[in-house]
Amino acid sequence: MSLKTRRQRAFIHGVIALAAAFVLFVIPFIFVLINAAKTPGESASPSFTLPTEWHLWQNLVAVVEARDYMLLLAYFNSTVITVGAIALLVVFGAMVGYVLQRRPSKFNRVIYGFVLAGLMIPPAVVPTIWVLQGLGLFKTLHGMILIQFSYGLSFTVLLYRAFIATIPRDLDEAALIDGAKPWQIFFRVVLPLLKPVTVTIIVVQSITIFNDFTHPLYYLPGSENVTVQITLYNFQSQFVSQMNLLFMNILLVTIPPLIVFIFFNRQIVAGMTSGAVKG
Repeated sequence: MSLKTRRQRAFIHGVIALAAAFVLFVIPFIFVLINAAKTPGESASPSFTLPTEWHLWQNLVAVVEARDYMLLLAYFNSTVITVGAIALLVVFGAMVGYVLQRRPSKFNRVIYGFVLAGLMIPPAVVPTIWVLQGLGLFKTLHGMILIQFSYGLSFTVLLYRAFIATIPRDLDEAALIDGAKPWQIFFRVVLPLLKPVTVTIIVVQSITIFNDFTHPLYYLPGSENVTVQITLYNFQSQFVSQMNLLFMNILLVTIPPLIVFIFFNRQIVAGMTSGAVKG
């Protein structure tokens, strides 16, 4: 196959991929945006028809003020859960991945088996609720942070372990000869080199946690513990006759993860491929 033919095929595949992405992601976003700017009467039958009068700002204010500013509370709760869980995932995921990669032993093989099991075994909701109730963490943000941390830890450890394999052991040995302690080797030598995969984990996991619906529904009931995705569930009945406000709520929930992905998509690819290619 000639180089010209390969380039033509690569171009065609790229065009197909862009077209598929446009159909799957851009068109639904445009549909939501258009209907979020309509009046209640025009949005009763959602369509791609442009509104006669744009009520984007009025609908935004109405959604934010609904139910005593529930959406702002939901943003606060989701942000606290996301930041707390990401901080735990980065620190402990990197530490576990470092130990598994740099300290091979029979005990570490058992730990690695549990890490893989965490990816394959589905979570058990009822026993988890019992544990949270026993610890006094049910219906609390702290408990939800620990839930998101535990569910994302296996994926995080595997990424860190693969990336740490690309870092030469000579750096560890040189720091050890210079008198550095094990914790100093990790935090001062290894951890700064993990920036690409750390950015990947922060972006991927933050979007996953911020957009999570089922886990807060199970483990974080109560109107004071509402998260952004739960607002869609709560507002669905309230705005049944005002579809424009429901679409506006969907738009407000969708924009933050979309912005994060747009600005950090290159870092996501770099972090995912570095460990895969070099490991």
